[in-house]
Amino acid sequence: MPRISSCLSSHSTTILSPRAAVAEVWRRSLRSACFQTTSRPFHPIAPPPRSATTIDDPLDGRAGITASLVQRLIDSQFPRWSGLPVKPVAEDGQDNRTYRLGHSLTARLPTAAAYEQGVAKEDRWLEELAPALPLEIPSVKARGRPGQGYPYAWSVRGWIPGATLESRQEEVADWDTIAASLGRFIQALQKCDATGGPVAGAHCWFRGCSLHRYHDETMQALAAVRFDSRFSSAAASAAQVWTAALAEKEWEKPPVWFHGDLSAANLLVGDDGYLVAVIDFGTCGVGDPACDLVPAWTVFAGSARRRFKDAVSQDAATWARARGWALWKGLITLADETRTLQARSKAFAVVASVIEDHQLHLT
Repeated sequence: MPRISSCLSSHSTTILSPRAAVAEVWRRSLRSACFQTTSRPFHPIAPPPRSATTIDDPLDGRAGITASLVQRLIDSQFPRWSGLPVKPVAEDGQDNRTYRLGHSLTARLPTAAAYEQGVAKEDRWLEELAPALPLEIPSVKARGRPGQGYPYAWSVRGWIPGATLESRQEEVADWDTIAASLGRFIQALQKCDATGGPVAGAHCWFRGCSLHRYHDETMQALAAVRFDSRFSSAAASAAQVWTAALAEKEWEKPPVWFHGDLSAANLLVGDDGYLVAVIDFGTCGVGDPACDLVPAWTVFAGSARRRFKDAVSQDAATWARARGWALWKGLITLADETRTLQARSKAFAVVASVIEDHQLHLT
């Protein structure tokens, strides 16, 4: 993997998306900063036993989950799919490991006990939510159980063609349309019947709950970043945004469905560059939908942000709480010295955008 500093040449002529352009400004301003990433020693792991149906891949073996393990689970629990090639996906998250299973299926395995409850939620609710939503969401084909030394429930899903928006940001030509599509998706999700749905709580890391849950963490993050000269001047403004978000009235309507993690990594685009699917509902629940408005600052900018806001159509109090959610996410990333320079510079851009948006609403 190339060093981040080698990717920040001031002579680059690449045309960037609005969000990437803002982040690039921050990256360049931070090149001389004192941010240091922590290097972790690499400990080679013995390769798993070879199988005729597994494919050697450098992505294999993360979190102790291997293609060989997936193959054994499939063979023992779903023999009808034995013999299908098993290969890790190129783009994967931290909570779960996903493997391609032939051409039309995937196996999804949580990496820790804390994420197993997300699998149970998806198994229970995705099928009911799907018909009412304008974009594709994962479909559960089978529910796996612990076995072969693997201790958690897991699942077989349908494969959704596409690439994450995170990996295609520089290729997107029509951000406004993507923003409107996501806004309509969120609105449709909120209209789904929430009867009996998983009430927001620990299972979704308190997304959909009150922002007060994250007050101490936000204050600690603010204190941690005040020392940096590039951010100290904005610290007071960030604190004002947070105070305003906490002061707003809580969600007073009946609780509604929310996704909980609408990052660019969980949005899939097709070959035409348009949004086709929303994935990873492990943090979904029923409660305050303000957390789902965060893409206004983490994904979109300029006219796309306006299109997103128009499509979602929420009240001012909910948008104020949403700014609080986005600020919290940006600050904890910024304060985390183990994160890469690229990740922290993007967090800087998010915080700056939230502050600017808050100030516009004061005028």
